[in-house]
Amino acid sequence: MRRYVNPENKIVNLTNTKKVAFKTLGCRLNQYETDALVTDFDKAGYQLVNFDESPDVVVVNTCTVTNQSDQKSRTTISQAARANSNAVVVVTGCMANNFKEKLESQDNITFVVENNRKSSILSLVDAHFSGEILHPNQLPQDVFRYEPVQKSLHTRSAVKIQDGCDNFCTFCIIPMVRGRAVSRPVSEVLESVRKTIENGFKEIVITGVNIGRYEDGEARFEDLLAQVLEVPGDFRVRISSLEPDGFGDRFVDLFKHPKLMPHLHLCLQSGSDKTLLRMRRMYDVEQFRKTVNRFRSVYPDFNFTTDIIVGFPGETEEEFKETLDAVHEFNFSHVHTFKYSVRRGTRAERLENHIPEKIKTERSAKIRELSEENKKQYLTSFIGKTQQVLVEKITQGIANGYGQHYIPVRFKSSGVQKNTVHSILLTEIRGTGENMYLFGELND
Repeated sequence: MRRYVNPENKIVNLTNTKKVAFKTLGCRLNQYETDALVTDFDKAGYQLVNFDESPDVVVVNTCTVTNQSDQKSRTTISQAARANSNAVVVVTGCMANNFKEKLESQDNITFVVENNRKSSILSLVDAHFSGEILHPNQLPQDVFRYEPVQKSLHTRSAVKIQDGCDNFCTFCIIPMVRGRAVSRPVSEVLESVRKTIENGFKEIVITGVNIGRYEDGEARFEDLLAQVLEVPGDFRVRISSLEPDGFGDRFVDLFKHPKLMPHLHLCLQSGSDKTLLRMRRMYDVEQFRKTVNRFRSVYPDFNFTTDIIVGFPGETEEEFKETLDAVHEFNFSHVHTFKYSVRRGTRAERLENHIPEKIKTERSAKIRELSEENKKQYLTSFIGKTQQVLVEKITQGIANGYGQHYIPVRFKSSGVQKNTVHSILLTEIRGTGENMYLFGELND
């Protein structure tokens, strides 16, 4: 890594001749942070381009949650650097925290920027092009310094309310690369929501690392969410990945608000209490069951999706079967399946009875197969019904988007535009596997 030091931290805006390309891996929080950076660079006059359009700057926002994530991040960095040998290559995200020294030693990387300094990447790049010497360690540390998204790579925009995690699950590296839990003040969150809506977004996603543990003074997550829903404007609200922390009736009741969409990605991880205990999760299967049943007693078609880790150390065939049973019982419309991956420095690394890769692969395939069956069953239940679909893209006369239950929908565009919401009568299932979707017709 080429090292830079700038004692004055001077920032110089550039002309609009510079081109920048972004690549994001991993979670919705990373996607939001990239979109915020896109907004910064766009306001500063940079032209947003693809990797193959000779950018002057390449920003790779990495993920390190699994070994596979590490490999994807490494491959992306190498591809970006190789295709753009004269570009300034900035590597940020969780891998930049987890493997900082190793990344800094690579000649094809210009800057390695940790998560808590990510929001200031524009300042770093501007200083570089103006001939100043600025090291990433001199950038301010602030995980909430991002401006509301204006120029985005996505139709919907996230609003970050929280970062870090204090749970320290035995398999998870996130507390080490994202830090301890911190929450953004309510007033700042509400202002960000208002500005995001003013920027033209029709849907926002409340995001963070462990948003259910949000805390600002006496305000908890439900308090913040209730205030977000009362912000004036015509927009929809979604909640990103959530830990099953035993939310009560107040949280359930908030979904009666027309702005709050009836879908939660509730992270189960395993259907076995014994496995959950080894994972050091903060709930058991019965608690998870009560949460799901509480929602579906009020909203029968409420959509739950989840994460499952297969092959956790010590996972027996019986414990895995309990997970299969749970996936079937809770009827998740989608399961994001992970094969357990050793993360150095975590407690799970030291556990006994690590599962062979072949068995993990077999179990992962079974979960995915069941997930696809669940998805087909869930989508079938909507045939003949309508969904309010936010159009995200239009390709060859076909509009693509998601209904309020976060189900994928396509229909003949008939002159509709992106970032508009339309009532769609759902008529049939098309596609297979993870590419399965509902097709319908305009019903405005």
